Amino acid sequence: MKRCSWVVESSEIYKDYHDKEWGVPVYDDRLLFEMLVLECFQSGMNWLTILKRRENFRKAFDNFDVEKVSKYDMNKIDELLNDSGIIRNKYKIAYTINNAKVFIDIQKEFGSFSNYIWSFTGGKVIKNTEGKIYTRTNLSDRVAVDLKKRGMKLLGSITVYAYLQAIGIVDDHEKECFKY
Repeated sequence: MKRCSWVVESSEIYKDYHDKEWGVPVYDDRLLFEMLVLECFQSGMNWLTILKRRENFRKAFDNFDVEKVSKYDMNKIDELLNDSGIIRNKYKIAYTINNAKVFIDIQKEFGSFSNYIWSFTGGKVIKNTEGKIYTRTNLSDRVAVDLKKRGMKLLGSITVYAYLQAIGIVDDHEKECFKY
């Protein structure tokens, strides 16, 4: 079975992620928040590192319950900084708490974060039929600018593009891939 060229074929967790999640449209706010947090933690790192620690992140961040994360205090931050199962970066942890608060504000304004994020494409999946591999696009630029304007941190256009791919707004499976 042929997969996208970026998939590490020797890694079952990577193959499962590609085959079952990556590029599949997501509408559930909890999962949208989870993927947002993971993409922010991945910034400057290898995605496989994040996938291997994903379950630890779920436990550490209360299964990505955005309401709980938005209320984390210094005690919880210290607990996270001492958790060897996650990426212990004080800035990324602080930005996650900040982003949870902004996420909730967006939910209140749009009824759900899903409504907000899918509004950028009118609810449609953008299928890459060119065969080119992008790291950012006009769409990711627009979303990143809007998220920053709303107060989100650590979400430049490249991270936002990876997020849009992960949650299925952008379908970037390569033409040779069985998921294309």
